[in-house]
Amino acid sequence: MIARHGIAARKSLGQNFIFDLNLTRRIARAAGALDAGTTIEIGPGPGGLTRALLAEGAGHVVAIERDARCIAALGELAARYPGRLTIVEGDALTIDPATLGEAPRRIVANLPYNIATALLLRWLDRIGDYESLTLMFQREVGERLTAAPRGPAYGRLSVLTQWLCEVRILFDIPPRAFTPAPKVTSSVVRLVPRSAPLAPADKPTLERVTAAAFGQRRKMLRSSLKSLGVPVEPLLAATDIPATARAEELSVAQFCALARAIDKS
Repeated sequence: MIARHGIAARKSLGQNFIFDLNLTRRIARAAGALDAGTTIEIGPGPGGLTRALLAEGAGHVVAIERDARCIAALGELAARYPGRLTIVEGDALTIDPATLGEAPRRIVANLPYNIATALLLRWLDRIGDYESLTLMFQREVGERLTAAPRGPAYGRLSVLTQWLCEVRILFDIPPRAFTPAPKVTSSVVRLVPRSAPLAPADKPTLERVTAAAFGQRRKMLRSSLKSLGVPVEPLLAATDIPATARAEELSVAQFCALARAIDKS
């Protein structure tokens, strides 16, 4: 199919194709039951994972693809599965998946590495609209998503994601599974939205707090939080957080407490 349609992976689009049907079907099965609602795939390329999703019983797949070269290849797949595959030509950074198809919605995707984190942060704004997200990231990003406090990978992405979702790494995929082979190991990560956030907080405020704290993660909070423009010492005292603590030492709940204290002040 690649030869027929002249599809060579483009680095500028973050493309690394995966075709091993055993592996793509394993990813599809990791997403759980696919028969009801809509399965949304980002960056399907020539359709390796798309084929597996359909083979594993996805009732309706919506595939978002910006590379015009891949549209014809996906069209062949749509013809083989009449009424079950909808192709949306466009940039995933400008399309809201929560508006596509019928609920329940889930996203299953081998994300382009160069926009994977940006996409996830956008989806967190409406995370309650999804049943689950089963996504492939660089292993390093997967470790950041699941990191616990006091670990080197723990940061802003860890806090914001774990605040809204239960997150776990399911399995790794070696570079040799891809065409072309990337220089890094990949991880399939499953995110299930919580029925309610881990602790009460206003999202924009929590984003500000974590940005300030981890923007200078080596500094104590009494210094790193000064950029928020509020008296820091009383804020920390009100939340029982030592002024000498550093960002990586705080739990998600403590960051939420800081966000609430800022809003109250």
